[in-house]
Amino acid sequence: MLDEKDLKQIALKGITKEQIENQLNEFKTGFPFLKLEAAAGIGNGIVAPDADERKQLVEAWNEYKAEGKRVVKFVPASGAASRMFKNMFAFVDADYDVPTTDFEKKYFDQIENFAFFDALDEVCQKNEGKGIKALMAEGKYKAVAANMLKAEGLNYGQLPKGLLLFHKYAEGPRTPMEEHLVEGALYAASNGEAHVHFTVSHEHMELFKAKVAEKADFFAKKYGIKYDITFSEQKPSTDTVAANPDNTPFRNDDGSLLFRPGGHGALIENLNEIEADVIFIKNIDNVVPDRLKPETVEWKQVIAGVLVTLQKKAFEYLRKLDAGASEAELQEIAEFVAKNLCTDAKNNKVDAEYLRTKLNRPMRVCGVVKNVGEPGGGPFLTYNQDGTVSLQILESSQIDTNNEAYMKMFTQGTHFNPVDLVCAVKDYQGSPFNLPEFVDKTTGFISSKSKAGKELKALELPGLWNGAMSNWSTVFVEVPLGTFNPVKTVNDLLREQHQ
Repeated sequence: MLDEKDLKQIALKGITKEQIENQLNEFKTGFPFLKLEAAAGIGNGIVAPDADERKQLVEAWNEYKAEGKRVVKFVPASGAASRMFKNMFAFVDADYDVPTTDFEKKYFDQIENFAFFDALDEVCQKNEGKGIKALMAEGKYKAVAANMLKAEGLNYGQLPKGLLLFHKYAEGPRTPMEEHLVEGALYAASNGEAHVHFTVSHEHMELFKAKVAEKADFFAKKYGIKYDITFSEQKPSTDTVAANPDNTPFRNDDGSLLFRPGGHGALIENLNEIEADVIFIKNIDNVVPDRLKPETVEWKQVIAGVLVTLQKKAFEYLRKLDAGASEAELQEIAEFVAKNLCTDAKNNKVDAEYLRTKLNRPMRVCGVVKNVGEPGGGPFLTYNQDGTVSLQILESSQIDTNNEAYMKMFTQGTHFNPVDLVCAVKDYQGSPFNLPEFVDKTTGFISSKSKAGKELKALELPGLWNGAMSNWSTVFVEVPLGTFNPVKTVNDLLREQHQ
């Protein structure tokens, strides 16, 4: 099935023949659905700290940072913004010339409220000889939209979300990338330095670097810190081979194998290379203007406080296990693993080796918000490969839709995870964990795509905050809905939270 030419192509990507054969086999066998115990809820896997507890947790986080620990803010930022503008691309291609749908009307009625209005007006003046208002008065709405989307204008149809103008300020508009630099200064800085890491696509790397060169000094002066801003790209070795509907390798017109990015689960490799004690993870588009940041900053410190408090206890218990824990101590440790780390051994195991495997692994605390119908992974109590039950963030594709009880759990779940994580990635002896060792490889999924009109099957690796962190200690904390303000369409920028 694979010839010499294929093997050369595979080797250039840093992938082995065995990996490709495994992937092709996974197209044939599919991935098993997960076995669920229950949807997580308050008191059943989700903690909701009160005001006093929150104060103590913020103090715990600030004390931890004062110990000289290295904290990094990790932002997946490779996504192009094209989906944000789906409606506006449709308008430009429509057989009518004036705003007709509710979406189009809202966009043009409130166009002055977008942070990119002045920049768009400028390119309209340059390309059309007239500003936005004059063009709209003449009914040339499509010219305005085209100047926002096309390369000769703002090129927003091709740029990454991280480099679009999101929010207005007196000193000028800001991109999401800049908002993340501000957040880094406010809750992730330690030793007078904020370490911020962006994963970006290869074609946008230089644009990101140019924006950092332009803006970082301004924020460093404003917040009295130094920035250490780094970038990485998704590795070619994490790409997956595409298959035809009959599970044979899909080939390009030149006969070469078609590879596709392995999804955000590929970023576990990038995360693994970050030198840090604690890493915050948050999506590029979930940012708010400064006036709304205090709530976000407080809750980031709260979930970080939960993390370092639990980690401290886990480290104490690991040292007790090293010293030879008594029967009473083993019982105490087992209770901590079950109650505080939400990992339950159904046969009530209390032996030292079992407890060590559940304590000596990466740890993450995930903020979850009340479910208001937004897309996002749901928090569940799920059976693991070893028969234990622990907390996981699941996507709908991982759940058997033919299982009525499971679908009821999924549809009636009270919370979802908006990618709000803080992670501890070193062991109790100060050595970094090798994160790929903790991936559950059975949690990938297969989707249907097409290329040049031909159907194909695509393989996604276990998601970064789903199966790629499956064998981590996981804790869920309820955070306010105000900390979750994603931008999925351009008109989302007109919401009060982004004004």
